[in-house]
Amino acid sequence: MPRARSRYAPDRGLTGRMVTTMFLIGLLYVVFVGVLLAALWGSWPIILIITGGLFITQFWFSDRIAAYGMGAREVTPEQAPELHGTIDRICALADMPKPKVAIAESDVPNAFATGRSEKTALVCATTGLLRRLEPEELEGVLAHEMSHVAHRDVAVMTIASFLGVLAGIVTRIALWGGFARSRPGNDPAGILLLLIPLISAVVYAISFLLTRLLSRYRELSADRAAALLTGRPSALASALTKVSGQMARIPTEDLRKAEPYNAFYFMPAFSAKESLGRLFSSHPTLEQRLDQLSRISADLSR
Repeated sequence: MPRARSRYAPDRGLTGRMVTTMFLIGLLYVVFVGVLLAALWGSWPIILIITGGLFITQFWFSDRIAAYGMGAREVTPEQAPELHGTIDRICALADMPKPKVAIAESDVPNAFATGRSEKTALVCATTGLLRRLEPEELEGVLAHEMSHVAHRDVAVMTIASFLGVLAGIVTRIALWGGFARSRPGNDPAGILLLLIPLISAVVYAISFLLTRLLSRYRELSADRAAALLTGRPSALASALTKVSGQMARIPTEDLRKAEPYNAFYFMPAFSAKESLGRLFSSHPTLEQRLDQLSRISADLSR
């Protein structure tokens, strides 16, 4: 018998926007593969095998690769009693099974969750975050990450980002001239060599923007769910403000090392000098997140 859903509060508005964005990404994927099949009709078995293999690889292994890349080290309750205790309380509140618990040795104050489902989930906090936050603030951050687990956001974002990965690979193959030999005659091959990289680049750009939009929606949804579950939106707001303020004090070299994994993090690793990059950020702005938490706090106080 399947387990009942967790007690994390749903948000129909954000969920609707995420579903719409996922639909657009899926539609773009179908059109893109359709164009490849039409243009390279003689190579359709290879295309299907490659796309299927890439998808399976990314879906099954991307979260493990990300956790390894971010230096997550699983810890026992004896090694990290406060961290385990906080996650135990959140699991009890949310009626969820406990994920694996890990710590990453990094001064960048952050946290992340990986795993395609509750059974494979891992929640990790950096040593920089554990040093800086008060217990209530840490609970808010970890409740945010546990919301990603409850809503299977890692699996959603893995599927959503697959199209961009595929388009990028197709672009590289086409530029190497691999598709120039897929049709007889020089003229059709020359046209394909021009069209396929162009179409792939456009698809990559659109999928990138849609995936970033979806990621911002899921972060707002996780903030809302965490605030309602703990009943302390002010604690999460305090953690956001503190972590954001501390980011500017982290050495640029450390921020650059963390930046490739921004989509997983509680707060993106940007320095003040890189604020223009936030236009394409995987996270909403600090002001948007604090504004939402302020509204939730006002609703709860009524």
